[in-house]
Amino acid sequence: MKNLIIASTSTLHGGEYLEYLLPELKKHFEYCKTILFIPFARPSGISHQEYTFKVASAFAKIGKEIKGIHEVDDYSDAIQKAEGIFTGGGNTFLLVTQLYKKDCMIALAEAVKNGTPYLGTSAGSNICGLTMQTTNDMPIVYPPSFKTLGLIPFNLNPHYLDADMQSKHMGETRETRIAEFHSFNTIPVLGLREGSWLEVKGEKVVLKGGLKARLFRQNQIPVEIDSESDLSFLK
Repeated sequence: MKNLIIASTSTLHGGEYLEYLLPELKKHFEYCKTILFIPFARPSGISHQEYTFKVASAFAKIGKEIKGIHEVDDYSDAIQKAEGIFTGGGNTFLLVTQLYKKDCMIALAEAVKNGTPYLGTSAGSNICGLTMQTTNDMPIVYPPSFKTLGLIPFNLNPHYLDADMQSKHMGETRETRIAEFHSFNTIPVLGLREGSWLEVKGEKVVLKGGLKARLFRQNQIPVEIDSESDLSFLK
């Protein structure tokens, strides 16, 4: 049975890395001594080693050890044998490119579908959807495919921001960009605000956290989704 936490962000304003999620993660990874960390998204270009150290420092607070996937020889084997898996945020184009390059996209999808507890934040959440096409990231590298893990039957827009009506900025809003996506695609998109996450248990998907999410569907007016709502109806 699938068992995932899919979070909009790793860090809330004024908080430390993963701080707001640690109580949930303690329960989520209760039966895991060691968690396999996938650092491929490399936020701000940090190294895999630096990123893994940052994650290890956070998980040490709940008594969990972290093993960076870059430290092993066989990535697919490590994924298959992992007690739990965390894919961190950063650049989704880079993350997806590396997952395909290292030939472990399918292994990751299969492991999570078979019940390995999974945490994704930001880019690591983007890849849980059907495609990565609703990411906010710059295309710094060229992935072999936009297709991702397909662990939930819709796409995400993490770090979703509402339009600031007082701003003089003339660039596209998130809502505009998602509307552009829906000019060519029928996949629903959930705008996940920072501080919110999805809890996936089997085929049940529930919005968690104190904020609403914004749901976009092709040719429909966007709607606000309350926390604790069941999103399993989305297809």
